[in-house]
Amino acid sequence: MTQTSENVTWLTQEAYNKLKDELAYLTGPARTEIAAKIAAAREEGDLRENGGYHAAKEEQGKQELRVRQLTQLLENAKVGEAPAADGVVAPGMVVTIAFDGDEDDTLDFLLASREYASTDIETYSPQSPLGSGVIGHKVGDDAQYELPNGKIASVKILEAKPYNG
Repeated sequence: MTQTSENVTWLTQEAYNKLKDELAYLTGPARTEIAAKIAAAREEGDLRENGGYHAAKEEQGKQELRVRQLTQLLENAKVGEAPAADGVVAPGMVVTIAFDGDEDDTLDFLLASREYASTDIETYSPQSPLGSGVIGHKVGDDAQYELPNGKIASVKILEAKPYNG
């Protein structure tokens, strides 16, 4: 469902289709719309003081950046199934951990790339210190990861289940 190595992004078929549709819209109808906005603003006269023109050009730049991001993501995508519910931490799973073995100090998070960031649950990338520390471990295992200050933190994996968001 998400990145598992430097350049490969694992996506479900549904996620792949959604991103492909977004790319098709941005490279088709959205490009036509922004070109029309720029042309209309250009007809208003002096471009140095034309707020509509500058806003449309900025929007075009953001749109083209997203096109490049999606193109790269889809070129490197591998389409597959969601992870198995076998208790092994993998991208696309909701993981519950306890800090330093304290069963009262827990965190639930989605292990996924930013394309899957959810508003209902915190998301950690598989490449993040926490993500790379827990990936591949089983429920009940202790895992370690390096904190930004260089210290090592320990967590216990309490649960790992496929995300159904």
